[in-house]
Formats: sequence, C-alpha cells, structure tokens
Amino acid sequence: MSIAIQNVCKRFGSFLALDDVSLVIEPGELVALLGPSGSGKTTLLRIIAGLDFADRGHVMVDDENAATRDMRERSIGFVFQHYALFRHMTVFENVAFGLRVKSRRERPSGKAIEKKVQELLALIQLEQFAKRYPHQLSGGQRQRVALARALAIEPRVLLLDEPFGALDAKVRKDLRRWLRNLHDEIHLTSVFVTHDQEEALEVADRVVVFNQGKIQQVGTPKDVYDRPATPFVYGFLGHANRFDSEISDGYANIGTTRLALAKADGRPQANGVAYVRPHDIEVSMGAKPNATKATVEHVATLGAVVRIELISEPRGSPLDVHLTREEFEHLRIEKGSVVWLTPKRARIFAGSDKHLTALYDVERANSRSGSEAEAAFDGMSDHG
Repeated sequence: MSIAIQNVCKRFGSFLALDDVSLVIEPGELVALLGPSGSGKTTLLRIIAGLDFADRGHVMVDDENAATRDMRERSIGFVFQHYALFRHMTVFENVAFGLRVKSRRERPSGKAIEKKVQELLALIQLEQFAKRYPHQLSGGQRQRVALARALAIEPRVLLLDEPFGALDAKVRKDLRRWLRNLHDEIHLTSVFVTHDQEEALEVADRVVVFNQGKIQQVGTPKDVYDRPATPFVYGFLGHANRFDSEISDGYANIGTTRLALAKADGRPQANGVAYVRPHDIEVSMGAKPNATKATVEHVATLGAVVRIELISEPRGSPLDVHLTREEFEHLRIEKGSVVWLTPKRARIFAGSDKHLTALYDVERANSRSGSEAEAAFDGMSDHG
C-alpha cells in the first residue's frame, strides 16, 4: 500500500503547521517522521489518518484520494502515544473491539474473532494475559495491546503517534527492537512519529526530518546521519561542533585547521559554517601544526565512550569530543589538560547563517574511514 502526499498545507489560525509538504511512502516501508515539537510531523500523520484535513493538497492511498473516504473507510490502524485502551475491557476484548464494531455485513463470526485475537496475542507475546485488564499490565505491555488492536482490523496502513514516548528508556529500547522485528515479519506500510533521533535511526527504513512545517531531508538512517542536507539536520541528528569556515583555492580553513575539499567547484573564495561530529576530531597532547588548541573543561565516561567538553583558544568556543576508553586512557586526559584538536572530516555549508546553501565535504588525508569511537558512540548515544 503506497501513500503519496502531494503539496499539503495546513494552518491553525495564523500558525502554518505544514508548508507545501510532498512525500511518497512506498508499499511495505517503515517510515519515521522525525522533528522537534511543533514541526508538523503529527499534523501530517493525523491528515493521513483522516483525523484532520489539509487546507490544500492531497493524500493519495494507492492512487485514490483519501479525502473521498471517511476515517472508517480508509482501513488505517492508528496507535496513540497513551494507548487509549478501554479500562473496563480485558486485553482480549480490547483487541477484539475493532472487529466487534464492524457492520453486520462485514463482522466476522464469534469463532473467527476469537481465532484472530488469539493469533494477535501470540504475535505480541501476551497470550497468557488475555483475561487481564489494562491496569494490570506494564506500560510496554499496554502499548503492545494497543498495537494488536490496531492490527486486528487488518489495516492497509499502520500509523503510530509517538508510540514509545510514555515509556522508560529500557522499555523503549526493547519495544523498538520488537517493532522492527514485527514489521520485518508482516511488511505492513507503516508511518510513525517521533522526536527521538535514536528511535528513528534504529527502527525506520527511511527517515523524514521536519522543521517548521517543511521537510528538511528524506533518506535512509545512514544517509541523514552521515550526509545531512542542511545545518538543521546536522544539528538535530546527533551532536555536532560548529565552526566558522572559509573556503579558498580548494581548501577549507576550519578554526586553525586547513583541510582539502573533497570536490572543488571552482569557486575562488566563500565563507560558511563547518560542522564536525565529536567522534571526527583527533586529540593530541602535544602541540601540532594545523591544529586547534583547547582546554578540557569536563570529562564524562559513559560505558565505552568518553565525552570531553573543551574550550578552544583563542576564541573561547565550546567544543565536544568523543573518544573510546582506550584512546582516553592512552592520552591521560583530565580536567584542565591542554590539548590540540584536528578535524578528520567535516561538512561545510557556504553562505551566511540565514542562507547556507552550497555544500562541501572535507576530509584529512590518511584519516581513518571509521574510528572505534564512532562505532562505540553510535551504539549507545541518545543522538540528542
């Protein structure tokens, strides 16, 4: 089941929630709508579901205009952040609800409903809880029941609004893995809203990054994290250090470091902003040419990763660096240490702060293709 969103706009009074948004979701995809609060992602989800209507534009479901059908006819399963389970109904009856309220012509027999519900309870691994009530379940179990209820009507599309937002970190992580495995099994076209970068990067086939009612970038988790299309995406997806930069004669000056451009476009000179991931900075204890001097302000050890906060000289800008435990222990860094920093790779957006357009990639010669710090950090970061 494909979904094509075509030039959708939506206002709430003077607030422009969606500004000419277009997006195609392919059959069987699991797509994350990611962005900060108020960016438009939930509004778009509600328009797809039929809970809200666009002021302009269309939502096409398998080449059919969804606006021509009311919500019940769209065959869409919707999972809310706070479950919305019926407290007076057992788990079994909550899951069966959507089947029991179908019209008499479409309603399955009692035996068929029972069989379907049992299959779904097995799918969500809660067969033994069929007779319990929602208040007797954990948050993660209630969310799985809400998902089973949405799947019971055999929807063509599954929509999830912040499905794990009300859960603690450990349960969220377990359910993310469970949802990914479930999707790989049933291959149902699914769209979920989240503001959690790690959640989107871990679960989705593609990520759609929203900001101020517009789509900033669409791509695989690897694409949007490794090759952000805009400064906003760079700053929103993971940690990033920001440097003023100057491009000249095929080189980029980032702080006091000079790096060759990966591809020169013939532009003689341009000013811009460079973004460098914390794990893409090499740290040295001794003075080095072509490096930025900095003083360590704070050190935090988080499992296999050590996060270091620094102040650069002479400008006094705050910087973040991530090292592996092995790198950190080898360097013997502590608060107050003076170190020298060299970016290994960066992405540069040329222009002023309000008009950053042209994009350049720079990489230091002989830099490692992927550091141990990057791998370790990706495995445990909250990407916040």
